[in-house]
Amino acid sequence: MAEENNNIQAAASKPSVPDKPKPPAAKPSAPGKPNPPAPKTGAPAKAGPAKRGVYKPSEVRAETNPFKDNKRGAVQSWMQERFYILNPVIDYLKKKEVPQHRLSFFYYFGGLTLFFFSIQIITGLLLLFYYRPTEAEAFARFVYIQTEVPFGWLIRQVHAWSANLMVLMAFIHMFSTFFMKAYRKPRELMWVSGFVLLILTLGFGFTGYLLPWNELAYFATQIGTEVPKVAPGGEFIVRLLRGGEEVGGETLTRMFAMHVVLLPGLVMLFLSGHLFLVQVLGTSSPIGYKEAGLIKGYDRFFPDFIVKDGVAWLIGFALLIYLAVVFPWEIGVKADPLAAAPDGIKPEWYFWAQFQLLKDLKFEGGELLAIIIFTIGAIVWTLVPFMDKKASREEKSPLFTILGLLVLAFMVIGTFRVYLEYGW
Repeated sequence: MAEENNNIQAAASKPSVPDKPKPPAAKPSAPGKPNPPAPKTGAPAKAGPAKRGVYKPSEVRAETNPFKDNKRGAVQSWMQERFYILNPVIDYLKKKEVPQHRLSFFYYFGGLTLFFFSIQIITGLLLLFYYRPTEAEAFARFVYIQTEVPFGWLIRQVHAWSANLMVLMAFIHMFSTFFMKAYRKPRELMWVSGFVLLILTLGFGFTGYLLPWNELAYFATQIGTEVPKVAPGGEFIVRLLRGGEEVGGETLTRMFAMHVVLLPGLVMLFLSGHLFLVQVLGTSSPIGYKEAGLIKGYDRFFPDFIVKDGVAWLIGFALLIYLAVVFPWEIGVKADPLAAAPDGIKPEWYFWAQFQLLKDLKFEGGELLAIIIFTIGAIVWTLVPFMDKKASREEKSPLFTILGLLVLAFMVIGTFRVYLEYGW
C-alpha cells in the first residue's frame, strides 16, 4: 500500500505531456482497385462522406488556345489554331532553298507541267457532265458541247490546248533536267519517276485523241494501234487496246476508261512520289556551278519561290486562254469506219518523230526494228542516272551530254520533217 502511494506521488510530480494525435486509419480499398493517394502534409482535411466508385485523378488540360498571345491576323490565327500540326512542314519549306543562277528559270517548267495537268483535271471533269463514250453519241455530244453548252467551246478548247502545253512543258522539263545532270546521286529515283510521268502524259494524249470520234482521230488511232502488231505478243496488245480486230465502239469505251480512270490514278501515284522526292532531296544545281561561284544566291522555297512559280502559272494561264480563243481546234466530221482513210493522216505533234522514223523504215522488218529502237532507247534513257558514274561524282560527263543532244536532235528534226510534209 505504501509502495502504491509512492508511485502515485511520483507520477503527480512529473509535468503532463499531451499525447500526439494518431492519423486516422486509411480505409482499405476494394480488391483490384488502387488506394487513393495520401493527403499532402499540412493540407486541411475535407469534410464530408468518403467518395465511392472508380477513382479519377484530376485532369491536366492543355491550353484551349495556345496561340492566343501570337500577333497574327484573324484569318491566320484561325487557320493556325486548327492546322498547327502543319507548322513543322511549313518551317521545313521555309528552310528549303532554291539556287539562283543563269539557268534557274528552267526550274519553273516542272511547276508549269503540274499547273496544266491541274487544268486538265478541272476541264475534264466539266466535260464529263455532257460527254457520252458511245459510238452513236460521242461525236454528237462533242458538237453539242462546242455549240450548245454555255462556254462549252471554251472549256473544250482549254482542255485541248492545256494537253498540248502540258506535254511541251514536260519535254522542256525533262531535257533541262538531263542537261543540268539533275538526275545524279541521290536523285536517281526522282528521274525515273519523272520519266514514267512523261510516258503516262503521252498516254493521255493517245487515249484522248479518239474521244471526239471524228474522222481524223479514228484513222489516226487505227494506224497507231496497228504498230505493236509486228512485235512478239503484239497481237495481244492490239486486241487489248481495240477490244477487237478493228477500231470501233469497244475501242472508244476502252480509251475513255484509260483516259479518265486508269491513267489519272497512275499519274497521281507517281506524281505523289515525285513531288515527295523533290521536297526531300531539294533542287539540284549544275555540276561545278557552286565551285566556280556561279550561284548568285538562294531563294527560300516558301514563300519566295512559290510566289515566282505562281507568276509563271499566271503567264501560262494567259497564254492558254489566248491560244484557246485565237487558235481553236476544229470539230471535223464524224468518223465513218466504212470510208477510206483521208490523205494526210498523222498523229499528234508529240508523236511526229516516232511517226517519221516508221516512215523511213519502210523495208521488210522496218517496223519491228523501229519498235526495238524505241524500247531500247526508253530503257537506256530511264537508267541514265545509274550509268552516268561521273555525274554522281560531281564530274562533267560529256558522253551523256552528247547522248542527250542526239535524242533532242532526233525529236526536233523528225518533228520538223513531218511538219514540212503535212503541215500543222
